[in-house]
Amino acid sequence: MGHNINVVNGRASMMYVGEVPWHRLGTRLDKPATAAEAIEAAGLGFRVEKIALKTKDPQLDVEGHFATVRADTYEVLGVVGSRYSIIQNTDAFTTFDALVGEGEAIYHTAGVLGKGERIWLLAKLPDYIKVNGGDVVEKYLLLTNSHDGSGPVRVKLTPIRIVCENTLALALNGEEQEVRVRHTAQAGARLKEAHEILGLTNQLYAQLDQIFNDMARKHIDGETFSTYIKTAFPTKSTPEDRSRVVYVREKVLELAETGRGSELARGTVWGAYNAVTEFVDHYRLTSVTDVAGLKSMWFGSGERIKKQAFRAAMEMLN
Repeated sequence: MGHNINVVNGRASMMYVGEVPWHRLGTRLDKPATAAEAIEAAGLGFRVEKIALKTKDPQLDVEGHFATVRADTYEVLGVVGSRYSIIQNTDAFTTFDALVGEGEAIYHTAGVLGKGERIWLLAKLPDYIKVNGGDVVEKYLLLTNSHDGSGPVRVKLTPIRIVCENTLALALNGEEQEVRVRHTAQAGARLKEAHEILGLTNQLYAQLDQIFNDMARKHIDGETFSTYIKTAFPTKSTPEDRSRVVYVREKVLELAETGRGSELARGTVWGAYNAVTEFVDHYRLTSVTDVAGLKSMWFGSGERIKKQAFRAAMEMLN
């Protein structure tokens, strides 16, 4: 399926609170969910097992290599080494309860991508940032886990500009605003420390409140904006790539004038930064509802572009 949301027995493995997202799939919850409720509604209660790989000869193991297998469907999710330790969905999510504070977060969306090799939970935190009096940025924490050996459990701060649903990637003080927990024997203890490592969010979001409003107050001319776009989308080497970059820059210029929420930020550093993030989240890929799209927007090349744009925007404030 194009959206790549897992479907078991005709039911999409996804839950949401509020408006219907993504192809009108998933189970809607009418009230803020606990992690346990989110797990059940999103079909995330399955366990993953690690099984030794064998050749056609059932007595002969493939030494040091294991398959991660979904216990309910018996589908193979990936191949991992002997040191790989499975972090079950229930363990990752119930830790998230403690991280955000019981009763303080709305579990906004959660779901399963592919066969179950990647899962996510997006939690909305209380309160919001109001930029320039009326442009609202809501506060989220995102948790993802993989069962195919492709990456660690990741918990990160994810502010989202509501008017256009842009995910704003952060690069404050050159540091990642996230915690990564590798799939090792120490994973459980590391997860329990996650809330301490993150430091949690109030101090950071207070800092962002100031930064975003400074961006909204800083006006820039067309030449400065053009230079900014070139920083976010530098010139490429091949003719095909150069042609693509020209299109991208023109599209970002257009979004700064006519994009969603542009009237709230036109002619400012805030408007320039959001033109880049809107392009990355809504125009750069055909769809952000598949594995490649979500990984790019949250953790991949899309996020890297947005972080570079954030750094460049910060430099224009000096």
